[in-house]
Amino acid sequence: MSLEPVPGLDFPRLTRWLADALPDAGALTGAKLIAGGRSNLTYRLDFADKSVALRRQPLGHVLPTAHDMVREHKVLSALTAAGGVPVPAPLGLCTDKEVLGADFYVMEWVDGLILRVPEDARDVAPEQRAAVSDRLAEALAAIHTLDVDKAGLGDFGRPEGYMARQLKRWGQQWERSKTRELPSYDRLVERLAAGLPDNPRSGLVHGDFRLDNALVRLTPEPAVAAVVDWEMSTLGDPLADLGLTLVYWAEADEAQLPVGSTITAEPGFPTRAQFTEKYASLTGFDVSDLDYYVAFGCFKLAVILEGIHARFVKGQTVGEGFDQIGAGVPVLLDRAHEVLG
Repeated sequence: MSLEPVPGLDFPRLTRWLADALPDAGALTGAKLIAGGRSNLTYRLDFADKSVALRRQPLGHVLPTAHDMVREHKVLSALTAAGGVPVPAPLGLCTDKEVLGADFYVMEWVDGLILRVPEDARDVAPEQRAAVSDRLAEALAAIHTLDVDKAGLGDFGRPEGYMARQLKRWGQQWERSKTRELPSYDRLVERLAAGLPDNPRSGLVHGDFRLDNALVRLTPEPAVAAVVDWEMSTLGDPLADLGLTLVYWAEADEAQLPVGSTITAEPGFPTRAQFTEKYASLTGFDVSDLDYYVAFGCFKLAVILEGIHARFVKGQTVGEGFDQIGAGVPVLLDRAHEVLG
């Protein structure tokens, strides 16, 4: 059976690797790029009796320390063994660049809905929307309260000085990726550096937690079937995760970003304040200085979008919607300044 070409996959080499990694799967019958990923690429691989997901690095412009498949595979393995956080179970890791030209891994295929845009809410009742949001807050709380030492992730990062290193790291990424000069970016970096929090708590952080990085089931009861896209996970300040989640969390009557779950502006979904209240009740964390983390989330997402925009300009992206990404960068920078006051 002939397979249609798919960008980023070399079928002869991939099928040989799969024969060793998944010997019981049989012959590969189909493969496709899953829409929605704007960083690492995710594919569905179909066999006669099952499907799996494959994650690989982007086709070009891979920044240092970014898109680390080995780390992503490690955290999924640890969370699968520990339980408590819903994730796809990893099935195999390949670091041999001769296969696909980049590191990649395969994991179980998890059926679920991705709730991203208002059209996705058509068949989701308001009470289901509220319940899904609660389950998402519970998943985030489970990540942040995980006993990392018991889970085998005690060496997964250096929580001390996490926010300062994040500011430096994303600043470096900006310098490598930027396509234009934006004075509001420089002012924001100065403000964030001056306001770094003292003695933050530490734990596992996802790094890009949001509703559309979760696979959702509505029956028999609303649930998060799996949290995905762990490429930026590490040990650090959990409130950085919450801040970024709130940046993505759209509300009614406000300008929408070209990424994230604009669906949350629909009736039934909680406000950012309500989501925060649920999270705080589950974790017991003090969220009184959350504005800083929201502003930092705006900064981080602006850098990420500038990197995606840079790949689009160079013709190194696969998928739709990339032409709108660059316009979100100055919007995010302005929002950060507004949040900081």
